[in-house]
Amino acid sequence: MFKRVDIDPQIEEILEKSMKTPISQEEGIKLIQTTGNEFHALMIVADLLRENITGDRVTYIQNWNINFTNICTGDCGFCAFRKNKDEEGAYFLNIDQMVKRAKTAWNNGAKEVCIQGGLHPNVDAYFYQEMLQKLRDELPDIYIHAFSPMEILYGADQAGISIKDELEMLKEAGLDSIPGNAAEILNDNIRRVICPNKMDTAKWIEIVETAHQTGIPTTCTMMYGHIEEPHHRVEHMNILREIQQRTGGFTEFVPLTFMHWQTPLYKEGGSKAGSTGLEDLKVYAVARLMFGDLLKNIQVSWVKLGFKFAQICLNAGANDLGGTLGEENISKSAGSEHGVQTTPENFQRIIRDMGRIPAERDTLYKKIREI
Repeated sequence: MFKRVDIDPQIEEILEKSMKTPISQEEGIKLIQTTGNEFHALMIVADLLRENITGDRVTYIQNWNINFTNICTGDCGFCAFRKNKDEEGAYFLNIDQMVKRAKTAWNNGAKEVCIQGGLHPNVDAYFYQEMLQKLRDELPDIYIHAFSPMEILYGADQAGISIKDELEMLKEAGLDSIPGNAAEILNDNIRRVICPNKMDTAKWIEIVETAHQTGIPTTCTMMYGHIEEPHHRVEHMNILREIQQRTGGFTEFVPLTFMHWQTPLYKEGGSKAGSTGLEDLKVYAVARLMFGDLLKNIQVSWVKLGFKFAQICLNAGANDLGGTLGEENISKSAGSEHGVQTTPENFQRIIRDMGRIPAERDTLYKKIREI
């Protein structure tokens, strides 16, 4: 494949093999550390594999984020969004306010609402249930993508019920799927530093697998660029791959580069200043080669990357631009300057500029309409 390019024979062998079968964790660790010609070869192969698996369509969804509270009992060092109850800027939307925002989003074309919030002292699984019931009563056709695994754990603990009972209750109340946040890096040594009071790796796995077994699909994420090393990223992706092999419940993988500027972890000298552009590209490319057909959809976060660099990542193995959003507050609080809302027309312009085909999708990638 690369006869005119001088690259390491071992890397070439791995890349050749990756077009036929997903690479191993050990091979992923080798590839995520490539430089020079090997790096360029990795980008080419990842893009070719993306084309083989998902074609030339770049998908997106019309959705709306509702971050219903920034009041949180957590103490994650990477978070600049959380506030204490009496702190300036703290807020907590009531359920009627959330329903009103969801109605506005629906009337403006959103097909999905993504609802997440801090771990508020007055919130529990029954609060989530009431929220879902009112949303479903008022907007029976809107897709509800809500509550990270950490929120699920917190809600169950606050209500004194099991994770399984909570998930079954929330599904009956109208929950369609769950965002796979709170994964950060699935390594307990890393987690003890960046989020010491958050669930451990085993608990995150338990919650997403229980959701899948309950018939609730989830996304999966990885937040990188803080204190972890490249091999931790690959190990994380391998854990996600093993879950997908067991359950098939992940709809997409969303790498999330660490927004460092305003976070306690960075300001106190405890982390790197986020990932570099080359690191981002290698994450997308290695993810494509590791997941293969098993997890077809890899999403770029334009809020974190910006539109120009998002285009580049879509040429390194990714195939989805995510959502139009609307009230994205978490990245903004950490210092992201790429905006919180866009339009389908802007997505279409960006995609066509790449020579690719814009396609609007639903949350589960089951209904895809080329534009």
